[in-house]
Amino acid sequence: MDHLIQNVSEDELSDLAELFKVFGDSTRIKILYDLFQGEKNVTEICDDLEMNQSAISHQLKILKTSKLIKSRRDGKAMYYSLADDHVKVIIAMGKEHVEE
Repeated sequence: MDHLIQNVSEDELSDLAELFKVFGDSTRIKILYDLFQGEKNVTEICDDLEMNQSAISHQLKILKTSKLIKSRRDGKAMYYSLADDHVKVIIAMGKEHVEE
């Protein structure tokens, strides 16, 4: 293990720690699970999670900054989706770990 740590820069370790912090909020996890179904706009996510738009928008911004989700604009509407399949893998591995 020491050998592995020696090959990782402080910046990479810091970035990894920041990524894991993003998973520390259950609302963000719920949003990611919701986006497993595919692309959705803010209203759809709010309806699915029964939360207000302000709370969801705040969490979407954090998820987007962390590159876990991506967005596209269609007219006035903004649509969100998972950034890539790595997000599903991270969630699945985390879920498997807590179920052990």
